[in-house]
Amino acid sequence: MIEFWTSFGIWLGALSTLAIWSFLYKDNPFYKVAEQIFVGISAAYWLVYTIYNILIPNLFSKLIADPVANWIYFIPGILGLMMILRIIPKFEKLSFYPLSLLIGTTAGISLLRFLKSDVLTQTTATMLNPFAATSLTVTIGQIIIIIGTITGLVYFYFSKKHEGFIGANARVGIIFLMVSFGASFGYTVMARISLLIGRLQFIFGDWLHLIK
Repeated sequence: MIEFWTSFGIWLGALSTLAIWSFLYKDNPFYKVAEQIFVGISAAYWLVYTIYNILIPNLFSKLIADPVANWIYFIPGILGLMMILRIIPKFEKLSFYPLSLLIGTTAGISLLRFLKSDVLTQTTATMLNPFAATSLTVTIGQIIIIIGTITGLVYFYFSKKHEGFIGANARVGIIFLMVSFGASFGYTVMARISLLIGRLQFIFGDWLHLIK
């Protein structure tokens, strides 16, 4: 019985993979069915995960254990219920309040996080003394970071026309920006290729047994 369900899972995974890949030829019913199944399973998985790993341990268990001492947890519980009311047209407007609170809180937290990681850290990296480094490689790297940061900022300075000295720096900044975008795109492609390799190994190894 175990071998049957193992084989069934392998066949199901292989056929689902081929159905998704069939979109490379053109849009077709096999792709649409596989897409809908994937979306449905993902939604169901995260629903169950949210209930058993977030709501029950962080909300329901605390309210059941001691509702008086943990009265503060009624507030997120009520806000969560108000958010669910979005599915009822008559009470749809009540969901705007928890949504606005959630969006505002997330924006404030993300602002502080990105300000520290993308602004302060990057600014600090350009304030180093490259000639104080003990390695020539580190010195060259720090000089490149300083030049790239300054010229990149000059490129986004639109209060003056990009000509002369400012134009030259802006053109250098474009080079650094293109290298940065290219590296990011290349990293994304490498990640997708690794997923493709994993699927190919599954198809030709676990399913067809053509490779070991």
